[in-house]
Amino acid sequence: MANQTALIVIDMQVGVFESAIIPPVSGAEELLSNVSKVIAKARNASVPIVFVQHNGGNGHPLEHATAGWNIHPAIAPKGHDILIQKLTPDSFHNTQLQKELESRKIRSLVIVGIQTEFCVDTTCRRAFSLGYQVTLAKDAHSTWDTESLSARQIIAHHNEILEQWFAKTKEVKDIDFNSRS
Repeated sequence: MANQTALIVIDMQVGVFESAIIPPVSGAEELLSNVSKVIAKARNASVPIVFVQHNGGNGHPLEHATAGWNIHPAIAPKGHDILIQKLTPDSFHNTQLQKELESRKIRSLVIVGIQTEFCVDTTCRRAFSLGYQVTLAKDAHSTWDTESLSARQIIAHHNEILEQWFAKTKEVKDIDFNSRS
């Protein structure tokens, strides 16, 4: 898996964990722990890590260049990691992501992050449409409760739907960047 694989970490920014505007993302501590574990596995296998940052408008918890916009310090990027800025739920739309992946001959992606039903879902689907083999770490993405569904229900639903066509799903403990599958 490691040879042509990259880890995509979506919107794991301070503002989704600590904000006066919104509650912390569901299962925040477990999410940070699981994403941290996947990042460690990727680093140990010398897999490129791409951190995608959402740029929210004025007053948004992820407003560009504010404290909430920064990647959470528990999983902070290192000097050789790739940073991608985005304005929409699609990590590929009007960004440098495709160019960065192509330049490294990446054909397989492991995806983690926030927000399950928007940025994670859209990026999985777009990556599939671009011909990537996609693995979604099913216990390393999250969202918030809505009026009609709990975050847990949204996550389970998207794991089920995405696995039917767009991505393999694996628990963090089963992700092995050194294997061929």
